[in-house]
Amino acid sequence: MSDTGGHAPNWYPDPMGRHEYRWFDGTTWTDQVSSHGKQSTDPVTGGSPVPVRDVGAEQVARDLQRAGVAPGAVQGGGSLFTEPILVVNQKAKIIELSNEYAISDQHGNQIGAVRQVGQTTAKKVLRALTSVDQFMTHKLQVVDAQGQVLLQLTRPAKVMKSKIIVQDSLGNEIGQIAQENVIGKIHFGLIVGGQRIGSINGENWVAWNWNIQDATGGEIARITKTFVGLAKAMFTTADNYVVQIHRPLEEPLRSLVVAAAVSVDTALKQDNRGFN
Repeated sequence: MSDTGGHAPNWYPDPMGRHEYRWFDGTTWTDQVSSHGKQSTDPVTGGSPVPVRDVGAEQVARDLQRAGVAPGAVQGGGSLFTEPILVVNQKAKIIELSNEYAISDQHGNQIGAVRQVGQTTAKKVLRALTSVDQFMTHKLQVVDAQGQVLLQLTRPAKVMKSKIIVQDSLGNEIGQIAQENVIGKIHFGLIVGGQRIGSINGENWVAWNWNIQDATGGEIARITKTFVGLAKAMFTTADNYVVQIHRPLEEPLRSLVVAAAVSVDTALKQDNRGFN
């Protein structure tokens, strides 16, 4: 469970990973929860603070090889914000009812995860029986290996263009990842306080590979989708990505790049044009 030492009574990201927020009374977590602005109750027990995927070093090595990345060339600091290479693996499912990803370093160690929160049973039923994902709001938490929430991501319901609102662990907005076109190779702007500080640019029509640029147009990161295998691609929704961050980044660009690395799939995969 997330560390709350010294925190005042308030709403904090639900450490159990089921809701957006849970009330902390200054001493312990309570059963008071909130999602999409609606309060309810849910017991503290029974959750898993970190979605664990049995990815393993061999799977990560295969993903890196497919992306043309040599592990070990650049060493990192062991965290989501200090590793130069992130390997993002989606949990393979026949029908996707909840977005869930493991994030590993270049050596196969899981250093974080992405989990979807705040879904009602009715929403899961709709996702199972219909193709209306793009018209729904999706909320994700990015957590470290200990379950601490680092970033909160909201993808509002969309019609044509997608957007990701990026917040810190306390709900303060860091910036937005906003889709800028619907025809041709898709690109997004990295927006902070109304200013465009960078971009994410699709390099092909099927949105498999992306380059991330700063405000000067220099490439600072790259996202490469790796092939999961024909059988898995045909029968599941699994997507795997290798993310290369070329140099240490300052805030807020650093948080937006990490958010982009783990959310570009969510931003587009519910698109009915099939950017999967």
